Amino acid sequence: MTAAQDPPALSLRISVTDRCDLRCAYCMPAQGIRLVDRSEILSYEEIMRFVQLVGRRYPVSQVRITGGEPLVRPGLEALIAMLRQAGVPEIALTTNAQQLAARAIALKEAGLDRVNISLDSLKPDVFARITRGGILEKTLDGIQAARRAGLQPVKLNTVVLRGLNDQEAPDLARFALEEGCELRFLELMPIGEAAADFKRRFVPSEETRTRLRQEFTLTPLPYDGAGTSRNWRIWDESGRSAVVGFISPYSEPFCSGCLRLRLTATGRLIGCLARPGGIPITGLLRGRAGEAHAELYEVLQAALDSKRRNGEFVQPRRMVEIGG
Repeated sequence: MTAAQDPPALSLRISVTDRCDLRCAYCMPAQGIRLVDRSEILSYEEIMRFVQLVGRRYPVSQVRITGGEPLVRPGLEALIAMLRQAGVPEIALTTNAQQLAARAIALKEAGLDRVNISLDSLKPDVFARITRGGILEKTLDGIQAARRAGLQPVKLNTVVLRGLNDQEAPDLARFALEEGCELRFLELMPIGEAAADFKRRFVPSEETRTRLRQEFTLTPLPYDGAGTSRNWRIWDESGRSAVVGFISPYSEPFCSGCLRLRLTATGRLIGCLARPGGIPITGLLRGRAGEAHAELYEVLQAALDSKRRNGEFVQPRRMVEIGG
């Protein structure tokens, strides 16, 4: 097989739970969701079987663990250790960090490489409003604990919401500069809870960049075409710099180079956040070791083929149900 024929390296987003300790306004309804029975949630062994089977057909560049909130699932360190032992090149975690301060060292020792932490505001009241009950101090403590544990780089994710936190972009950038973190501003997506309020709350990435240019110098960094984030380096007046990324699925789609697959906690394989459906594969991961390979590889290809080719969002599920 020549280099041109080599299969692409995939990035796997794997949700380990449908539960969360927050109710972020763009992710989940205030009253929560109907939780599935725990018997429907994939075990860590079933998740590992999925990763190993994918790895026999495609290179796997990264496994990112998501939720819900992954830290609410007991024993997450065991899964991370299994992924590390299996030779996954990079293991990442997306978290709201409300429980991270007490877990960062154990996660690092288990084999976790880095974390993405949701930080939608530096104002306690705004943070609590967006997250519906989150405590800003807990997330800030989690950021510090991640840095001390060596989970580098620490990436901070901010969903920009008009009328709530859009004016905070410079303050968040300055915080990232001071703390030595990377910062990514995410456009709101018209998915689930966010769809009804999308027109009122949506802020395009270019508007956020314009706001940052009023206080910082911005220089674009090379874009490889396969990532979700278009990155810029920013400098403040003292010469400090940091990387700030913009994830713009609505105004600047990155679909053509997307090599991400998502596995929900209930075993549904999703090729595209913007598309409905998903393919249930729990049956292929439970008790069919001798016969599942060929069928699973057909499903993987179908998921890769399902990626959107235009800017439409037609995903009816809530973000918490598809792993973000």
